[in-house]
Amino acid sequence: MTAPDKHSRDRDRQWVVAVFLLGCLLFSYPLLALFNVRASVAGVPLLYAYLFVAWGGLIALIAVVSGRSRR
Repeated sequence: MTAPDKHSRDRDRQWVVAVFLLGCLLFSYPLLALFNVRASVAGVPLLYAYLFVAWGGLIALIAVVSGRSRR
């Protein structure tokens, strides 16, 4: 295998920053306030369901980005 060039390392860093900023956006107050209503999904309050799905999505994105950087 060849060592990753500077361009691919910079692109990987940009993806990491983008995922971080997405996480900040997903867990910011204005967006959380949208889901803080008296509704439920399969018996789970909507806010809790949103937090679980957003958290799982971020973990999946981090796995994809870290897998790309190891190539």
